[in-house]
Amino acid sequence: MGKGRLEAFTDGVMAIIITIMVLEIKVPARPDLAALQASAPVLAAYALSYANVGIFWNNHHHMLHATHRINGQVLWANLALLFSLSLLPLAINWMGESAFAPLPTASYAAVLILASVSYLALELAIVRADPANEALAKAIGREFKGKLSLALYIAALALAFVKPWMAIGVYVLVAAMWFIPDRRIESNLDT
Repeated sequence: MGKGRLEAFTDGVMAIIITIMVLEIKVPARPDLAALQASAPVLAAYALSYANVGIFWNNHHHMLHATHRINGQVLWANLALLFSLSLLPLAINWMGESAFAPLPTASYAAVLILASVSYLALELAIVRADPANEALAKAIGREFKGKLSLALYIAALALAFVKPWMAIGVYVLVAAMWFIPDRRIESNLDT
């Protein structure tokens, strides 16, 4: 089975997710700085979610670029990832509109946990579907950064009920951690 349709479908779904997020942003009620400042938390939450979708898309792109073969298990794992990412607009709206209340802030962590687990499952499915691709298996390796992100999201879930701003700090920290490019695949493969 080829990977072209999987890549195209994934790109399309991720573009729709970002479109839904931006369409949910409301224009400030008044044409003044105070109204724009009141919208700042929602805009910041949107920027964080945009970055998160971009991070998953970027890593997904690199991994599929290095993949030679996929199967049904890969397709289902990919759908699980896309499902979890499709929940981001709901979580971000709830978090922003509730002024970052504990439960909505925790729901954002839950979505990111689900996305992280789905991404790790996708990596495993790809490696299993393409056992001859030892270079990809080596490049993915122990997946330290992905597992650390998952652990931090779990911590953020708990922190959201104690101090929601601390959970948001963890979300920003993990996103910042991923802005440092993950060169495992690029450095281990001639892609």
